[in-house]
Amino acid sequence: MSHVVDEADDKAMRALVSETPAADFEYRDVKRHADAMLRSHQRIVNEIADLERKINDLLDRMKESNP
Repeated sequence: MSHVVDEADDKAMRALVSETPAADFEYRDVKRHADAMLRSHQRIVNEIADLERKINDLLDRMKESNP
């Protein structure tokens, strides 16, 4: 993931320096991919945190029901 984000940053710099439509297109394309990966990563992180909370709740309930 960091590679794609770094590539997007590199393409942004190239687009600024060259000021060509092709460089701008490359930047926007890589940026879309990087943004999609970051959103996906955040969803997964949130889902893992939610599952950990559910597991902890279930373990607490099991502990309470078995003294």
